[in-house]
Amino acid sequence: MLLDNFSPMMGRCHRIGSVASIAGKISMGARREVVSAVTERYRLAKRAEKGRILDELCATTDWHRKHAVRALRRRETVGPGEVEATRKRRRRYGATIKDALTALREASDRVCGKRLKVMITTLLPALERHGRLQLGQADRDCVLSISPATIDRLLVDVKVAASGGRRRRAGFDSAIRREVPIRTFNDWHSAPPGFCEVDMVAHGGTSVAGSFIQTLTMVDVATGWTECLPLVTREGSLVVEAINHAQSLFPWLLRGLDFDNDSAFMNDVVVPWCREQKLEVTRSRAYKNDQAFVDQKNGAVVRRLMGYGRFDGVETARMMGRLYAAARLYVNFSQPSFKLKEKRREGAKVIKRYHLPSTPYKRALAHPKVTAAVKKRLRDQHRSLDPVALLAEIRATQEELGNRVDRRAGQARGLQPAHTSTLPATAATFAKTLGKTVTAGEPRATHRRPRRLYKPSKLDPHIAVIEGWLAEEPQLTALAIVGRLSDKCPEEFGPRQHSIVQRLLRGLRRMTARQLVAEKLLGDAATVAPLPGVVDGSGYVRPDPPTAPLAEQAGKTTWRASVDLGSSSATAPPG
Repeated sequence: MLLDNFSPMMGRCHRIGSVASIAGKISMGARREVVSAVTERYRLAKRAEKGRILDELCATTDWHRKHAVRALRRRETVGPGEVEATRKRRRRYGATIKDALTALREASDRVCGKRLKVMITTLLPALERHGRLQLGQADRDCVLSISPATIDRLLVDVKVAASGGRRRRAGFDSAIRREVPIRTFNDWHSAPPGFCEVDMVAHGGTSVAGSFIQTLTMVDVATGWTECLPLVTREGSLVVEAINHAQSLFPWLLRGLDFDNDSAFMNDVVVPWCREQKLEVTRSRAYKNDQAFVDQKNGAVVRRLMGYGRFDGVETARMMGRLYAAARLYVNFSQPSFKLKEKRREGAKVIKRYHLPSTPYKRALAHPKVTAAVKKRLRDQHRSLDPVALLAEIRATQEELGNRVDRRAGQARGLQPAHTSTLPATAATFAKTLGKTVTAGEPRATHRRPRRLYKPSKLDPHIAVIEGWLAEEPQLTALAIVGRLSDKCPEEFGPRQHSIVQRLLRGLRRMTARQLVAEKLLGDAATVAPLPGVVDGSGYVRPDPPTAPLAEQAGKTTWRASVDLGSSSATAPPG
């Protein structure tokens, strides 16, 4: 029988038929050794013996019968440790076809192979008509019958050369992102507590350049329980550490995390760690509102606490951690929020219905899947909290953070303190001030705009003189004013000061226009007298009174005043 004393995959003497149970588990090298051992016997065997050899070889290697026949018919035998020589196919498309495809791709404005295949029947006659291509009948048939995959394969080096030698490759993060399943907003069907939506809020101010603090926001879908943690930089290891810390803050165990497509989440650090922790990992669709729960808290919690300024540095991150430590108790136990109940569409109108506002704490107590032990612990914690003391702590921390808004690397950059802390030391004195300082302005220091020091301008000593020139000659342009100033002070003014003079001239004319409009409105209101005659107006013979609404009359008056103001300079060249 076949191979009575040979079985390289088991290291012992028995028949091939006895290893059929492990078919598919042996390596490719072992399969090549089996083929090499029986090739000569297969070539010399009769028809019936060849059939038995093929049966046992297919049972051992899990090959298809046709593949086994082709492997045994090869003339060369492969010994142990050798690599099987690949059969070289005869090249069907030569340099002429590749040159024609290159010209066709350029004529198509460099479209992909699938689109180029459709355009060949249109572009090829045009290029032949203009003398760019002169193909024989055989080559022309090859170009017309070529497949899109072959087009892309032949033009690989052409595309690389056209892109400057850089080959576009899919990143490793893209491969991880494709492995994570998508969960839409409608896929949350009565999820139990523990499934969270996760997102990041950037505290970069008006610029995303450099490094700045990010807030990791985690929102429980079932109850709305919110946890916020500051991250010094966008890094996968910091995200893992923050999620691990958030696990100790949530009253229940985390079951699953729903991320967006941010590379800070879709990487080889965060996703494998979540799977090791037995957390279900999903992601939202790109550019879709699938994370409505966490997006709501990004504005209602994070932005209300931190504002839109720029924060960076380790010390600032520690202060933000103190702020979030007090805010999590205040928001989750004391602040109610809305939750969508149903949504339906009637034509072009979307109608939404919400549950009554409730706190995450009360939603957790009412949820049937929250254990009694967790509910008891939440009740005990709720009884020990003082919302006024928590708000006082939040305001005190916001005062400290308000002095760090928009200050990079600890530098003041010419900014004055946002506000001097005047908060009371105790919660009782803080409570007495509530409602009595409404007119003092924004109570959250993180939302106040820092006062910038006024930078003196070289035009300040000459503003009165410029206003006198404009009173005498309203049609003066900025160039004319710069010329007069350069004659008066040649060492200070020249053509380079044209822009600052132009800005000053624009502001002065805007101020004059407002004054004229206000005087015109006051004059019209003072001259209005009650109309004589009977009530129905039957005896009124004077011109009809204005019947337009007051706002429209004011708009007409403003237009006339602006025309009168600009008529004097209408013929002058633009300043």
